[in-house]
Amino acid sequence: MKNLYKYIITLFLIGLFIIPVNDQLNAGNKDRSGQAGAGELLINPWARSSGWGNVGTACVHGVEATFGNIAGIAFTQRTDLNFSYTDWMKGSDIGIYAFGLAQKVGEAGVLSISVMSMAFGDIEITTVDLPEGGIGTFSPKYLNFALGYAKAFSNSIYGGLNIKLISESISDAKTQGVSIDAGIQYVTGELENIKFGIALKNVGPSMKFSGDGYTVNTTIGHLEQRSSQFELPTALNIGFAYDFLFSESRFTLAGNFTSNSFTKDQFTLGGEYSLKSYLMLRAAYTYEEGITKGITDEERTNALKGPSAGLSVQVPLNKEKGSVFSVDYSYRPTDQFNGTHSIGAKISF
Repeated sequence: MKNLYKYIITLFLIGLFIIPVNDQLNAGNKDRSGQAGAGELLINPWARSSGWGNVGTACVHGVEATFGNIAGIAFTQRTDLNFSYTDWMKGSDIGIYAFGLAQKVGEAGVLSISVMSMAFGDIEITTVDLPEGGIGTFSPKYLNFALGYAKAFSNSIYGGLNIKLISESISDAKTQGVSIDAGIQYVTGELENIKFGIALKNVGPSMKFSGDGYTVNTTIGHLEQRSSQFELPTALNIGFAYDFLFSESRFTLAGNFTSNSFTKDQFTLGGEYSLKSYLMLRAAYTYEEGITKGITDEERTNALKGPSAGLSVQVPLNKEKGSVFSVDYSYRPTDQFNGTHSIGAKISF
């Protein structure tokens, strides 16, 4: 693992150059919206970090760092277990389940395992001859499995890598893929309250669907269609955070810039208030071009409105060992639906 830090730095330097070049060659990333696949890789399934708009690139810790910045799992002291359920755009019948485990190994390393599954409910099967259905239902299955490792290289520098296996399928078509995340967090200041982070996410080869769903029986014989390849939604996140420390409370101000290779770039500003580490309140606003327009405006390409908010109630289980249990909730308002609600539970011991 001695060269892990060098590999991460190299990967980020490549990302810093490749993503802007790709945007220029394709007349800006907003014109590429909808051309990537595996869009679930851009959805934060965790209740705590989604409450302040994924702004924690510089300060997210524990299992939730497997989405925000894999370097953050390096702050796990012993064992961290998370579970979260998201009612995605309430009324759409889409549910997201997430489970993760982070375990400290050795003096400075942490291993993580996380799973994200999307359930779409039962969808009516239709054919050319039966466009109204009536012959049964099918249910798409999205499943992402991730294995991560992070390490504290010093008291200030933390880095990590995350390998994700991607699976999307229905009864007669499926695809699998793999992607890599890498991240660094840097902590400085006399009180270690100044933080910076950078994360390169969803870097991997193209994916392609295959299966019996691409074959058609016609009067002239058995025809097989070809599926086009699609790219992964690579993103580069750069963030900062500053902790204002008081006698019995803390307020963290954080900002984040996201360079999306297939959608619009985003700017997020958020804050989190913690009272004795028992109650945490957080909120953020994410801006992208056209986010304030009406949902029918051609400049609007996101069903999320921009604001997000959440809270956590945390109870100590063993003060000597630092064991805690918390319940987290977040809300993200949306157009045309009744918002996105996430609820989760976390135990650290």
